[in-house]
Amino acid sequence: MAVERRTSRRKSRGELFIDCERCKGCGFCVEFCPTQVLAMGEKLNRKGYHTPVIVDLEVCTGCDLCGLYCPDFAIHAVRVKIEAGEAKECDNGG
Repeated sequence: MAVERRTSRRKSRGELFIDCERCKGCGFCVEFCPTQVLAMGEKLNRKGYHTPVIVDLEVCTGCDLCGLYCPDFAIHAVRVKIEAGEAKECDNGG
């Protein structure tokens, strides 16, 4: 599988942080994610908006385009260095 091969060579991976209560469901983060890590979820937040959910965190690069396009500052990504023993299995804990 091409995705597994690509993640095993990466030196960093992405970690996403979503504040669902700040989100107004515009979908910019989903639309502009180059690796398609996000999708709009079914659940509603307290304001009644559909919020993004993480579909495949293993392919996240931490580029933070989601955070750059979010008008509500409800999401951001960071790059995390992959340790030598972690390179084979990219376990993001979430």
